[in-house]
Amino acid sequence: MARRKLVYEGKAKILYEGPEPGTFVQYFKDDATAGNGAKKDVIEGKGVLNNRLSEFFMTGLQNIGIPTHFIRRLNMREQLIRQVEIIPLEIIVRNFAAGSMAKRLGMEEGAALPRPIVEFSLKDDKLGDPLVPEEYIIAFGWASQADMDDIVAMALRVNDFMSGVMHGVGIKLVDFKIEVGRIWDNDYMRLVVADEISPDSCRLWDIESGQKLDKDVFRQDLGSLSDAYTEVARRLGVLPSNVTHRPKPTLIN
Repeated sequence: MARRKLVYEGKAKILYEGPEPGTFVQYFKDDATAGNGAKKDVIEGKGVLNNRLSEFFMTGLQNIGIPTHFIRRLNMREQLIRQVEIIPLEIIVRNFAAGSMAKRLGMEEGAALPRPIVEFSLKDDKLGDPLVPEEYIIAFGWASQADMDDIVAMALRVNDFMSGVMHGVGIKLVDFKIEVGRIWDNDYMRLVVADEISPDSCRLWDIESGQKLDKDVFRQDLGSLSDAYTEVARRLGVLPSNVTHRPKPTLIN
């Protein structure tokens, strides 16, 4: 079997050259990071869960007419995706105050916002992914005004879909982030949801108990990240059959 050409390796995923022009193979790693890589660990099975969950959400978005880079899942850890020109922004949609927003504004964690709020941060780990206003984005040419109008509309549609799906399984969608890329068909350009949608990129709280089911479990040392992600996958009905939790061996005297 020929070795695949590595295109890019990030904190949680690897991109390989795809089997057809204009495609990549996206591999989901078990690595968990927080604080832009300051905290690291390897969580067995995390990549498998995120692959299946991202497939679930990307397919759902495509079914309601929101274009994504996703083509199909290849195996337990890999999916075939379209090659896109990534806009260097993280698009954050917030339904409740949490994380950096709660700290910046002195708000109570979990306070409901008057409406969904869309924020933008520059994708740059060295700078700490700083928040940037729309004026900067347009002035520096990262995206046009027309792009921004489409991105905001797309992000809010993703929020409607995600909120409804999560509410249906007893989970509150506190916030999430997506990336958007450009795909070119000759002279025609269209924007698509790219990267991934998984508990790595969302804040998910159990509606009844408030239990966190996202990467904050790892950030804040709240327990088993694998158990949290497994619970999300179980509720959504996408738990891979080979992801099981075996009891720890006990010593026999």
